[in-house]
Amino acid sequence: MSVRIEIDGRIIEAKAGDDLLSVCLSHGIDVPYFCWHGALGSLGACRQCAVRVYSGPDDATGKIVMSCMTPATDGLRVSVADPEASNFRARVIEWLMVNHPHDCPVCEEAGSCHLQDMTVATGHNERRYRFDKRTHRNQDLGPLLTHEMNRCIACYRCTRFYRDYAGGRDLDAFGAHDNVYFGRAEDGVLESPFAGNLAEVCPTGVFNDKGWSHDYARKWDMRAAPSICPHCAVGCNLFVSERDGRVRRVQNRYHGALNGYFLCDRGRFGPLHVVSPQRFTAPQIAGAVVSEHDAVVAARAAIEQGAIGIGSPRASLEANYALRKLVGAERFFAGVSDAEAKLVRRIVEILRAGPGQIATLSEIEACDAVLVLGEDLTNVAPRIALSLRQTARGAERALATQKGVAHWLDQAVRTAGEGRRSPIVLATPAPDALDDVASLSLRLDPLSIAAFGDAVATALAGGDAPNKAVNIANVLAASERPLIIAGASLGAAQIVEAAAAIVAALGTKARIVLIAPEANSLGLALLGGDGVEAAAAALEADVARNVIVLENELFERAPRGAVDRLFAAATTVVALDALTTEISARADVALPVAAFSESAGTFVNYEGRAQRFFAAVQPQEYAPASWRRLAALGAGDWATLDAIIKDLIADQPELVGVVGAAPDASCSCAHGKIARAPRPLSAHTADDRAGRDPAATPKPDPDSPLSFGMEGARGADVPAALLTGYETHGLHSANAVTRFEEEIGGPLRGGDPGARLFKQGDAALSPAAPFAPIDGHGPLLVPLDDVFSGSETGRASALLAARAPAPRLLLHPDDAAALGLAECASVMLDGVACAAPLTLEPKLARGVVAVSVGKLLPRGPLRRVVVEAAR
Repeated sequence: MSVRIEIDGRIIEAKAGDDLLSVCLSHGIDVPYFCWHGALGSLGACRQCAVRVYSGPDDATGKIVMSCMTPATDGLRVSVADPEASNFRARVIEWLMVNHPHDCPVCEEAGSCHLQDMTVATGHNERRYRFDKRTHRNQDLGPLLTHEMNRCIACYRCTRFYRDYAGGRDLDAFGAHDNVYFGRAEDGVLESPFAGNLAEVCPTGVFNDKGWSHDYARKWDMRAAPSICPHCAVGCNLFVSERDGRVRRVQNRYHGALNGYFLCDRGRFGPLHVVSPQRFTAPQIAGAVVSEHDAVVAARAAIEQGAIGIGSPRASLEANYALRKLVGAERFFAGVSDAEAKLVRRIVEILRAGPGQIATLSEIEACDAVLVLGEDLTNVAPRIALSLRQTARGAERALATQKGVAHWLDQAVRTAGEGRRSPIVLATPAPDALDDVASLSLRLDPLSIAAFGDAVATALAGGDAPNKAVNIANVLAASERPLIIAGASLGAAQIVEAAAAIVAALGTKARIVLIAPEANSLGLALLGGDGVEAAAAALEADVARNVIVLENELFERAPRGAVDRLFAAATTVVALDALTTEISARADVALPVAAFSESAGTFVNYEGRAQRFFAAVQPQEYAPASWRRLAALGAGDWATLDAIIKDLIADQPELVGVVGAAPDASCSCAHGKIARAPRPLSAHTADDRAGRDPAATPKPDPDSPLSFGMEGARGADVPAALLTGYETHGLHSANAVTRFEEEIGGPLRGGDPGARLFKQGDAALSPAAPFAPIDGHGPLLVPLDDVFSGSETGRASALLAARAPAPRLLLHPDDAAALGLAECASVMLDGVACAAPLTLEPKLARGVVAVSVGKLLPRGPLRRVVVEAAR
């Protein structure tokens, strides 16, 4: 239902019940504010958003109210420009600035500071306070964030996000009145994997990105490009900013259906692996640095002798296609274990068949009952975990609505909601970070999780099932928007099949999320190909003599024995990568390629959404994009990204939707190309010599409509997929995103970026293949994922590495006792010594041994292992 309100003589339509500040911002009417946030609602703490409201046509006086605390009602008359309201706002910001230091010249936030924007907007330009300022001691909050409490204006955004939204418990507000302190009870690392959002949530410079502080450049001196997070299958949208050819900072890029206003710390700091000392920068033959010419000649010779290609779930769709084109479809392999390749292909089949609608993150938050089968979401797909925390509040919000409390009055909703929680059931092998919001947490081994899911599906179909499964089936059946979440992290196809069966039994109202392991796992699966074991067998069968490995540390994605077989059977191994890995070190020929921040391409996320990323840094000649490197080796004649995409969809017509991921390079706006650089750049750099001095003229970008220079379109003229920032006249901080949303919390104007490749009912779902029995009598081996150390690229980021825990090996105490093992014992798995000592975990499921993913445990199929004391 909509209402009509009048704001300074302008008649606008608004959604009934929304707060007045949101309505103003959605319609481009600037009202200064601090404590309000699009995802956190209204608090009324800062008193900055004052406007005059008239109760009716006969009211000539009106009254001053806080727009964030006032509902939009039909016929409401509002004046933002009212002199008394304007004066009130000016006085409020003067009060807020009494203790704020004059440190803009040394504050990292300067130039992108919401406090600066609001100070200018209110006209406050003179300090009348002449006394001593209140001062605070800053804290060491770990390797990710700086802390400068003296800049605080007590908006409470930090604790509202960290505690209320993200569920953290080690940050709080201390003190009272004008002496409130926001920090930890004592110095120490902020524990939440979403702590990095404080750098954007804070409207001043209290919290800032510590990595950016150490490698600093002013916002107006950096170019930014739209990108996609390469660190998990969610596909969160990023801005990647660079200066002097070096990535300096990564920030959230709003996407209404996916990440919204927030990222996880892996997505914010993990992409900085591109400035790691592990970057691979020089061609090598047999481990020795050689010329580009010699390495390319050697690689071509290997290809001419016959080669198989091994793709990668962290490489772009275009790069994997180029490799497939180079070696032929029959010689293209997926670059993961056979079991994972088969499982992800099955996930694609299920999503295409559509037993239920694939839920976006915004839809997850609107679901009213959730069953999670096997996935440790906080570590596997952190941004989904953050959304699930909002799902849990659904019952609370519903009760508050019944009591007449507006949804945007967040603290009042929490009180009126009486702590009620929507039902969330977790079935996982190990303790889960979401246990605190779950109505039921079950600790089961992977096979028992699958059996439990099958029992729920049976109960939904009216069959006999255990009481616990029947109870959960009844909850799901009674809900309006049930959601089932499963995935590939445990390597158990049975769990995915059980999830599909539950969704099919629930019918069209059900939503489904099936989480693939990596950023482009689904894109890789769409191109086909078996796994590493099959690749090794092909070489052993003399299908080809050589192998090309694309952007892949195979030792972390497949059993080590299979990778060793691959090397033993190959005459020549050619590796293409942006990082130095064990594969590139052992390869006969190794060629550097561009990182995701230096190239353009497409990732396909967990929902089958193709999304385009673009180069933030001009690529170096020694490290072209992977697909360009492969084209030079004979894969095709592609001069641009658009050319290879055209060939891709000609070869794979079902991928035609990839074209819609973003406009092609010919797209132009009113001012031509889209500028990566902000407007102030010309006043602070020598780039304004462009066009007159060849050395200062940025190179053109043939792969996108973006310009590396400062000339070009910005702001509202730019399609959503090509936005390089949210700066508009008078607004320079991340809060300016409200100017680009159709409504607060809704899609971007013109639609959210990306193109969905799957539609419900695209294909019929074939029956599941019979499950092979899991031989042996030992415990089931399950992976322990960690948000800070889940991949070789994440560990290459110094900031994430500083937060990475030590590898772990867990057993239930009863299982350990049966095996004669004690705490801290050295353990062997299948006769191989494990680098991590044993930890006894009473909350672990019985019958499993849990080991940290990575070097300690490559991903692979679900299997049993022999666990014994080290000899």
